[in-house]
Amino acid sequence: MLLCIDCGNTNTVFSVWDGSTFRATWRIATDHRRTADEYFVWLSTLMALKGLGVGGQIREAIISSTAPRVVFNLRVLCNRYFDCRPLVVGKPDCGLPVAPRVDEGTTVGPDRLVNTVAGFERHGGDLIVVDFGTATTFDVVDTDGAYIGGVIAPGVNLSLEALHMAAAALPHVDVTKPQGVIGTNTVACIQSGVYWGYIGLVEGIVRQIRMERDRPMKVIATGGLAPLFDLGFDLFDKVEDDLTMHGLRLIFDYNKGLGA
Repeated sequence: MLLCIDCGNTNTVFSVWDGSTFRATWRIATDHRRTADEYFVWLSTLMALKGLGVGGQIREAIISSTAPRVVFNLRVLCNRYFDCRPLVVGKPDCGLPVAPRVDEGTTVGPDRLVNTVAGFERHGGDLIVVDFGTATTFDVVDTDGAYIGGVIAPGVNLSLEALHMAAAALPHVDVTKPQGVIGTNTVACIQSGVYWGYIGLVEGIVRQIRMERDRPMKVIATGGLAPLFDLGFDLFDKVEDDLTMHGLRLIFDYNKGLGA
């Protein structure tokens, strides 16, 4: 079986692929101090609860990480406990079906590369992938599947946290769809500003990308908050909650076909 690991700035997701389906998916807070041994104790316990024996079943692994300090211990986890050398997206030995076309010397985040591969495989080119993570990112996929750039905006929760830290009198609130635009109390006002503000942000950036590209473009969304911003709106052609894991599997299969 294949262990897919998506390490973001806030959370790290582990998923087990058995060759035909993802058997289980688990999430843990990203922490660069967490050791390989701690990862294994946590992961092996959850695998056992799903009836997935640890010994010998996972033979291969692939990692995508936007938190470089975490990668070392994830590599050790794979080497020590699963006896495999993981592929790491963005490293020279991990190929992509289509190379990104960006300014020379630019390093593209591995999460964006993975989403590009997955989005193209499922929806074809001329595509915008909106990922609601720690940052809200817009990835533009060309007709041949190449990542050709995008947009990075502050994430929803990051914006709420910054507002709370900069204005001590304002409470920290949860993200939710408000009943109306005009709030009648402080919490409702903040929720309205964040929710409708991000609806406008997505609509505006997508509109400008389409104008710049001068062609129809599909829009798909992923990330934990994507379903919330899809409620009653026609922002996205589809919401894909497993997009990143699907992309990791595709990149692994591509490299395996190359003999990596």
